[in-house]
Amino acid sequence: MTNLTPNSSFSVTLRLQIPNRVGMLASVTQAIASTGGNLGQIDLIAQNRQESIRDVTVDAASTEHAETIVQAVKELPDIQIIDVYDRTFNLHRGGKISIVSRIALKSVSDLAMAYTPGVGRICKAIAENPEEVYNLTIKQNTVAIVTDGSAVLGLGNLGPEAALPVMEGKAMLFKEFAGLDAFPICLDTQDADEIVKAVKNIAPVFGGVNLEDIAAPRCFEIEARLQAELNIPIFHDDQHGTAIVTLAALLNSLKLVQKSIGDVRIVINGAGAAGVAIARLLRKAGAETILMCDSKGIISTNRSDLTPEKLEFAVKAQGTLAGAVQGADVFIGVSAPGVLTPEMVQGMRKDAIVFAMANPIPEIQPELVPKNVAVMATGRSDYPNQINNVLAFPGVFRGALDCRARRITTNMCLEAANAIASLVNISDLNRQHIIPSVFDKRVASAVAAAVQQAAREEGICSN
Repeated sequence: MTNLTPNSSFSVTLRLQIPNRVGMLASVTQAIASTGGNLGQIDLIAQNRQESIRDVTVDAASTEHAETIVQAVKELPDIQIIDVYDRTFNLHRGGKISIVSRIALKSVSDLAMAYTPGVGRICKAIAENPEEVYNLTIKQNTVAIVTDGSAVLGLGNLGPEAALPVMEGKAMLFKEFAGLDAFPICLDTQDADEIVKAVKNIAPVFGGVNLEDIAAPRCFEIEARLQAELNIPIFHDDQHGTAIVTLAALLNSLKLVQKSIGDVRIVINGAGAAGVAIARLLRKAGAETILMCDSKGIISTNRSDLTPEKLEFAVKAQGTLAGAVQGADVFIGVSAPGVLTPEMVQGMRKDAIVFAMANPIPEIQPELVPKNVAVMATGRSDYPNQINNVLAFPGVFRGALDCRARRITTNMCLEAANAIASLVNISDLNRQHIIPSVFDKRVASAVAAAVQQAAREEGICSN
């Protein structure tokens, strides 16, 4: 049996035929509870004098756990399982997004204006003044979500087809939280030159490009080259989105424990795209003592296997993660499940801050250290203080596209983090509330305003 917390990503609905006798439904709920399932909604589908048909929704902790729950119900006498629905698979069936026309075509005149021959006038106007593409097409409000499928979530190199569900979900978030139209572009190549070429070739359609789930160190090169060769904002969300939200959460956590970012000792475990971007943005925000670790321990100047990105944060110290964490104020994990132990946390300084953001299983389960940390955050929605990129990227692009920024700068990211942090009033700040909810409708507009202001101050806007 897994000891992970049941959650909706492993939610199933059991359609059951249940005799109309006292205690029969109770036997179902008891069987679910005895196997660790989290009972959700129960719907009555049909009923007669002899029996009822009900849909029973249950959250599990894994696919195997869901199968255990189903088996426990199956073994109940007189209870018949008609069907079992995996709710997550059902939600994705047929895809999650579609293209919808903004205008109705109800007459010949509508068609003549929207398409030929009237559209020819629009084409000529853009050819004569290319800047009109922002006013007369979808470009002003459209983002390309580009991936090569080489680093899909925490699952690894799954390829472009398997990456598509994530990119569809990203498009939904752009629309829901910032009103932006985004479309998945899953490229069937993992060659940096080919990716750069492909994105440059499709750039005329898009106001900005969100790079997603591209493995390090290739992602650093691709982002830098695209930003140098295109005049639209390029944003690698796994890097900068993660860094923005992490900094926002850290700023508020430090307020709680009354420590300064310049004084604390910060350990970052994970030196890929997210870890490097977090370290860079924390430095920009004033952090002075950062120890970065990878699977081989502290990133030390004595090592000969370091990438240029890792070399930025190499220190003279050597040792393991356990040694790095000893006496640290802050642990930030963007790495692997279970690498931080309760003993390591006990060795941290008083009022320790732990961000265990590996998904779906964090570096340490929060319930293992309830009394040893002042603030605990994860990347999961079923624990308090979820550090979720959706707090950042919709507003960042909304602001950048609205002022037609030519790029995303470190200062824009810094101001986005400050904007997110500011939405938690000091009177509401507590160890289980250091960051706004992803459903807080103020977030995207606040981030957009901050990003736009920063871009204007840097003089990189086109309008």
